[in-house]
Amino acid sequence: MKAAVYEAFGQAPTIQNVPDPTPDTAGVVIRTMASGVCRSDWHGWGGHDPTIQLPHVPGHELAGVIEAVGPEVRNWSVGQRVTVPFVGGCGACAECHSGNQQVCDAQFQPGFTHWGSFAQYVGVGQADLNLVALPEEMDFATAASLGCRFVTAYRAVVDQGRVKPGQWLAVHGCGGVGLSAVMIAKAMGARVVAVDVADQALVMARELGAEVALNAGDADVVDAVCSVTGGGAHISIDALGIPETCTNSVKSLRKRGRHVQVGWMLGADSTPPIPMDLVMGWELEIIGSHGMQAHRYPEMMALIGTGVLSPQKLIHERITLEQSIDALAHFERHQRAGITVITDFS
Repeated sequence: MKAAVYEAFGQAPTIQNVPDPTPDTAGVVIRTMASGVCRSDWHGWGGHDPTIQLPHVPGHELAGVIEAVGPEVRNWSVGQRVTVPFVGGCGACAECHSGNQQVCDAQFQPGFTHWGSFAQYVGVGQADLNLVALPEEMDFATAASLGCRFVTAYRAVVDQGRVKPGQWLAVHGCGGVGLSAVMIAKAMGARVVAVDVADQALVMARELGAEVALNAGDADVVDAVCSVTGGGAHISIDALGIPETCTNSVKSLRKRGRHVQVGWMLGADSTPPIPMDLVMGWELEIIGSHGMQAHRYPEMMALIGTGVLSPQKLIHERITLEQSIDALAHFERHQRAGITVITDFS
């Protein structure tokens, strides 16, 4: 099969012909029809994930068609259209038994723990637990765009943030996750403040339902959020993952507010200066959010099916596997809002 392979961290991938994967006894092989290009892929390529072994094929936001099935798989067959959460559960640990596969003790992640979907085929384990069926009316690019960013935002807003109609929700960082959070929060009846440094991202945030769009380069973020929300946000999400956005998110809450950390914080950034005096004195909640379980997809899929949510609006570019090399290596230089999806693997 063709795949984008990098043999050293930070080194541009090359398109190579590599062996096709074979299914695990409880797994499947999926013919990749679409794969998102995500900031997390860029972090992995940069050497920030200790689970990656070289050489490596990135890609964890995928959708496609089942090509081969292991002998222990009961619920899936060749030819079915599927997607997967970016975190796969083992099915045997206490977290999986409690329904929390997103924090499985032995979790696996295509594009990190094993080769991913910047390739014509990708293997996925524990298929009966981790696969999600796609409705016929959903195209593969839209399905792939759900993979990490949209479902992560859905769980952050709905499950972890516990947003309610009329509440203020602040989104710090309007990349794929942040823009998804804006759309989802608006659909849930929340009033949304979007914060970013890129005007194009803020324009798109407004188009997706943000009531207020703040350029962090032009204003004191905390003061501005507290002012427009009448005392602070009920829920605030750091969708970027740097100390500044994390701290601003916490400080822009009202009393008894909830901060949800979604952006991946690495290295020195993993210990931001959290104002614990406010956390204690204002009884703030600090909540992590890491992907979403396969069994939580149906509720979200129903909202997409009725048009309440429109993740396809977040796709700004469809590219080839060859073009994924530049998209990955120069991810930080891309200033366009929205999600890039690989749709041509020929």
